[in-house]
Parts: sequence; C-alpha cells; structure tokens
Amino acid sequence: MAKTKSSIKLIFKHRLYFFLEVLTIYFGVFIFFLILLVIPNLIVDVSSRAYEPLYFLIRALLIVAAIPTFLFVSNFALEPQKKELIIKEDISSSKKFLALFSISEKNYKYQLLYGILLLFLVFIPLDFFTYLFLPDLLEYSTIALNIYSPGSLNSYLLENYGIFIISVIIVQVCVSIYEESRDRGFLANRGSDYIHSMSAVIISSFSFGLGHFNYMFTPYTIDLPIIYPLIWFLQTFFVGIILAMIVIRKRWLFPAIFAHAVNNIITLQAVWNYLQGNDFFPIALFLYCPLLIISIILLILQSPRIKEGLSIGFKEFGSYFKNDIRIKETSMHKIVRILADFLFGAIIFLVSILLM
Repeated sequence: MAKTKSSIKLIFKHRLYFFLEVLTIYFGVFIFFLILLVIPNLIVDVSSRAYEPLYFLIRALLIVAAIPTFLFVSNFALEPQKKELIIKEDISSSKKFLALFSISEKNYKYQLLYGILLLFLVFIPLDFFTYLFLPDLLEYSTIALNIYSPGSLNSYLLENYGIFIISVIIVQVCVSIYEESRDRGFLANRGSDYIHSMSAVIISSFSFGLGHFNYMFTPYTIDLPIIYPLIWFLQTFFVGIILAMIVIRKRWLFPAIFAHAVNNIITLQAVWNYLQGNDFFPIALFLYCPLLIISIILLILQSPRIKEGLSIGFKEFGSYFKNDIRIKETSMHKIVRILADFLFGAIIFLVSILLM
C-alpha cells in the first residue's frame, strides 16, 4: 500500500512542480507581451499593411526573450524543490532553451534535411488528404481566421498577391517561432526534465491541439459543425507529438520551425486561392500535386533514414504505455499517469488562454 501511495504521489508531485514552472514562465510571457499593447502602435498605424507582420515579429522576439529570462527566475524561486524532482541534470535551463536554436557548421545540413522531411512527409500529405476529403475546410479556415473583421490580424489574406506573399512569409515564420518556442522548446523540452519524455510530449501536444480546437468557441464559428475544429485538433495533436519527439531527441528547434512555417505558408496560399474564387481541384492540381511528387521522391531517396527514425519513434512512443519502473508503477498507476498527462495538458492550455 505504501508503494502504491508513493507511486501516485510521485506522478502528481512531478507534474505539479512542472506546472508551477509553467505558471512562472507564462506569467513572464504575459508581462513581456504588455509591450505588444504599445510598441507596434508607436511604430506604424494599426491600419497600415505593415502592422500585422510587425505585430507577429515583435511577439516572436518577446517569447524567445521571455522564456529563458523567466526560466532563470524559476531556477531561484523553485530551486530547493527542483533538486528532488529534476530527472536529468539541470544545467542552466535558460541556456538549454537557447541552445535549441543553435545551428552549427557541422549540423546545419542535417537540420535542414529534417525540416524538409517533416514538411514533405508529414505536413503536406496530411493537409492534402484532409482538404481532399473535407474541401469545405478551406471555407471554414476563412471564417475561423476572421479575416473580414475590422482590426483582424489576418486581413493580409485579402490583399493582392504581392502584399499577401510578403506578409504571409513574415507572419508565418514568426508564428512558427512563437508556437515552437512555447510548445516544443519550453513545454516538451523542459517538461522532459521533470517527467518521462513521452509524458512531456503528450502534455505539450495536447495543449497545442486544444489551441486549434479552441476556434470552435469563437463568436464567428460557434454555430458551424464541430467536425472542422475537431479535425484541426487531431491534426495538430498528431503533428505536435512528432515534432516534440524530434526536438527532445535531437535538441534542434529549427527543423520544427522550418516545416511548420513553410506548411502554414502553403496552407494559406491555398486559402488565398480559395478567396480568389478557386475550388480545391485547381489548388490540388497546381499546388499540392507537385509537392506530393517531391514527397514520394524523398520517401524513396531517404528510406533508410526514415525507417530508422520510425523505428526509434515507435519504440519511444511504445515506452509511454509501459509501466515506469523508476517509480515502481503498476498498470493501474499507468492509467492514472496517462490521464494526468491529458489533465495537465488541458490545464496548461487554459492558463495559456488567460495569460498569452
């Protein structure tokens, strides 16, 4: 009985202290984001075409600065408790976060390759088949992005192609830096210091997925079918798991940022074309089909690397459903652990809604 209580206690104890650090970091990001209420408006008028790219650029820079700053603060605030809880040696969590952005002469080719493989073998096929079977998702995207409302941060989708393409590149690179820094760079990577790495993957990915399901509750989409935000949730939860596993294993953030950004640009290219009056068929023919051909070529050329990656990935994912011998976990406690991960993922999502 003592072992049972100890196992359950450890499951929640590690997650609670990680959650305390999440609160610290998210509160710090909230403080930094107060700058967004002032600086963009001082530089350009809110009606300017440059406002949206500038807003997202400043937001990306702020989160990259806020996370290591408040990780440093957290190290002092929670240091006594962390000595008992950190699974891996805790050597400057701030530097560890910033190191994820490092690209060296030795590894830049491999980081770019991983980014390309993620883009062509995960993102593009997933989006293509989603739009193929649910073409109305393009229309839902235009509604969910709220592009027609005054003050919308996505109104660049209504501009001519030249302004659109410049804006979408800047905006989506910044969006990807923001989301990957928060969900993979901090939640998944830092979470793996407190708990089993796959638990950190699930928590961060579930929170990431709920962020996209949240579109269901906006005033302009609340009356639309639930299938569309549910598809977005399943897509982002699945992709989040893959990205988080790679970031934790390789300690590289660039591949995730690259694949995420380029895919968003391609997706919004499809949305822009849809807004010009084109249905999915010409978009599939001229945009996705050439990309899928590249996907097939890469699948053939990189098959040994892909097989090795899949083998490691399935092994790591399978370990999540085994009893954790480090805390003498039983089968019942494993179920509690898995449920706890989804619970904490949901709570972290709610905190992000309030503070970020």
